[in-house]
Amino acid sequence: MKSAAAEAGAAPSTGDGSGAVGLLDEALESWAYARAGVIEEAEVLADDEYDRRPHPESRSVSELLRHIVESGLMMAGELSDPRGDFTRDDFRGFMARYTAHLPESPSPQELRDLLGSTLEDGVAKIRGAGEIAMLQTIRRFDGALWTRLAWMNHGIAHEEYHRGQVALYARLMGHVPALTRKIRAAGG
Repeated sequence: MKSAAAEAGAAPSTGDGSGAVGLLDEALESWAYARAGVIEEAEVLADDEYDRRPHPESRSVSELLRHIVESGLMMAGELSDPRGDFTRDDFRGFMARYTAHLPESPSPQELRDLLGSTLEDGVAKIRGAGEIAMLQTIRRFDGALWTRLAWMNHGIAHEEYHRGQVALYARLMGHVPALTRKIRAAGG
């Protein structure tokens, strides 16, 4: 079975410390790993649980997953655009630019599929821009400059944050989160 990173087109890490894998490859592998974790946590829940939320002001599972899809599209789009700049529009403007093609109310299965397909598309865009481009700066939402690679790591952390929310929602619904299952299966 292929790893999530391999399925997303990220180069596998050699793990031997040789430095044979570039920074971009490592970041893409990390993104693929994070996204695979989101999908695994989403698969713990039954489709009829996707509209549940722990509090009336919290996002539902569906809303969280859509937000991850949308944010990933925005990240890949801006980071791969030589003119990318997170101050050139507000968040709604970026969403309109990068997510207009998404279904308005995707089903749980469509959301899981979108998590996979948008990762593949994002990896292709960023890989197409290349490692040199990802080492160039981009303006963050707050106006400060980061390398595009640093911003990508921020985007990956953002997905992991929401992965934790989905896992917590699963716990609150009486399920054992996917990562906990893996740790237990490995003897942890």
